[in-house]
Amino acid sequence: MKTNFRTLELAKALYKQCNSLSLKGAIRDQLERASLSVYLNLAEGSGKLTLKDKNRFYGIALGSLRETQAILDLVDATTEMKLADNVGASIWCLIRSQSARLPVAEPAP
Repeated sequence: MKTNFRTLELAKALYKQCNSLSLKGAIRDQLERASLSVYLNLAEGSGKLTLKDKNRFYGIALGSLRETQAILDLVDATTEMKLADNVGASIWCLIRSQSARLPVAEPAP
């Protein structure tokens, strides 16, 4: 696995914090799945060879993060929300930096 991947480490910390919340039932299960999806999609994306593939997985991770944030908002988990906001900013910067490196297609004649 890629070392020194700050965004992945932040996502791991978020997953652990989300799992430490004392929630029950469906909301706990959904929060666990969404926060795990953030971490796993970042990990999988980092292993892809093309920038397009990397960004696809990073985009999925961002979507899962938004789901995680919505659940954290519902349960008023402000401490975890702060970390989720940091993860979101980090994923956004990651996507932007990758997108800047994508080649621009030239228009057809």
